[in-house]
Amino acid sequence: MGWFKRDKEGITTSTEDKKETPEGLWHKCPKCKVIVSVEEHQQHLWVCGNCGYHDKIDAAEYFSFLFDNGKWTELDANMTSVDPLEFSDTKKYVDRLEQGKKKSGLKDAVTTGYGEMDGIPVTIAAMNFRFIGGSMGSVVGEKIARAIDHALKNNQAFIMISKSGGARMMEAAFSLMQMAKTSAKLTLLDKAGLPYISLLTDPTTGGVTASFAMLGDINIAEPGALIGFAGPRVVKETIGKDLPEGFQTSEFLLEHGFLDFVTERKKLKHKMSQFLRMSQKS
Repeated sequence: MGWFKRDKEGITTSTEDKKETPEGLWHKCPKCKVIVSVEEHQQHLWVCGNCGYHDKIDAAEYFSFLFDNGKWTELDANMTSVDPLEFSDTKKYVDRLEQGKKKSGLKDAVTTGYGEMDGIPVTIAAMNFRFIGGSMGSVVGEKIARAIDHALKNNQAFIMISKSGGARMMEAAFSLMQMAKTSAKLTLLDKAGLPYISLLTDPTTGGVTASFAMLGDINIAEPGALIGFAGPRVVKETIGKDLPEGFQTSEFLLEHGFLDFVTERKKLKHKMSQFLRMSQKS
């Protein structure tokens, strides 16, 4: 048993004396496991400098580098979801909403605002995955519809940044109606001759993909994003066949004509403003 005893003291510090690494100082890449400081990760726009993995970020982070100098004005900031169906499963919907607010610090799964991007006035709506998986409920649809109305009223381009698990089941038909409502609003934008850019990020699935996410004048995606209606497992079980390698990734969709291009996060602002300038000239 002597094998398991230390003959010398001081080889390691006692458990009581060990200091834990403070949380929030370091980031570990989910893909390649390389560890960098949170500050460095933020400077790289939340993209791994080693393997290029694009971390999930929400509206506040996108707005910080898409709007000039990170300055923007929020629309409908106080709009929140209610429980029209009095949905109750393993957990009441009202409790899920409160939990989502406390966990994310957000009021719902989309944030909308306006400002300038490379000097071009734009209205942007960006989904927040931290709030109940970026699910689309009535508030999400209404805020997107109102953001499009703002773009129409002020003769601005509209940009939609999607990141969602799909329609919010706790609102049933109320959630599904948002697919038609947002699509109809985009028709008005098209008739007014105003450009609409759709940016699909990881993941963009369900009713969001089946409506406004795929209706852009140009559809852009970040590298490696999961994009589709149903998940790969469900598709495989439905058709009873093995899926191609990389199925439902942004690169796969680009190759099969569902996207216009895939762009790294650091190039997004330049690419989108370039398209908007071209649109203004046509």
